[in-house]
Amino acid sequence: MRIAPGVRAVLLLSAGCATARLDAGSRNTLEQIRSAKAIKLGYRESAIPFSFVGIDGKPGGYSVDLCNAVVEGLTSALSLDELRVEWVKVTPETRIDALLDGSIDLECGSTTSTYSRQERVDFSNFIFLDGATLMSRNEAGIHGVDDLSGKRVAVIPGTTTERALKEALAKAGVASEIVSVKINRDGLRAVSDKNADAFAGDRTILLSLAQTSSEPDRYAIVDRLLSFEPYALMLRRDPAFRLAVNRQLSRIYRSGSIFQIYGKWFGKLGPPSETLRTMYAVYGSIE
Repeated sequence: MRIAPGVRAVLLLSAGCATARLDAGSRNTLEQIRSAKAIKLGYRESAIPFSFVGIDGKPGGYSVDLCNAVVEGLTSALSLDELRVEWVKVTPETRIDALLDGSIDLECGSTTSTYSRQERVDFSNFIFLDGATLMSRNEAGIHGVDDLSGKRVAVIPGTTTERALKEALAKAGVASEIVSVKINRDGLRAVSDKNADAFAGDRTILLSLAQTSSEPDRYAIVDRLLSFEPYALMLRRDPAFRLAVNRQLSRIYRSGSIFQIYGKWFGKLGPPSETLRTMYAVYGSIE
């Protein structure tokens, strides 16, 4: 596949810079995992289809499957017969603290890699590329930020989407009432129950929410994005562990098994975009 030089350079630069970062407070996560023969993975309750609780009560989703594949590779890399997975529920408010206090070793959610977050934690290479937008009821007539004047917009506080929404409203000179919700399902419910006119979230999550609802044809998703969201697995500042995780991601991308994981969770939305395929190819080429 032909890879745009600019995209390749940006992805390689992000991988190289982050891998080289050292931190005085780094822990030897790999040795802890090897000694305990266990790894603690964080998951989200309602970040469908990336990380959520399934009807069987177990974590599921694209990021969860990807983490399971990483763990499978780590088991072999650490010369272990078995590596037990301990799943720990996290929220947007608790996910960073859970890493810092050792409650989890790796977060398998829908977290955007940002420089402000990198002041406290680290990130793997990207696992998905998305962007924030708006979901509304069809009859609301919301086609963009300009249509939000005097309207109520639900959003999860403390997320990059909240910041992008507020910046977009300010830039457009639009005054809206912000309605805080805890999880994505609450945002859908707020729109459905008319407690909000729109819900701001990452486009793929909004599409999945609409498709899995009882009335999928009732909702409209705005095409124009408010932000660009590069998802990654979040971890503590530990260069050796980050390198080990990235090596497993590269293996998964290079083998093509990533397309099976993608198809399982996003098949109904169509094939991966050219940008996403390029990301898989670039990171898969690093050995």
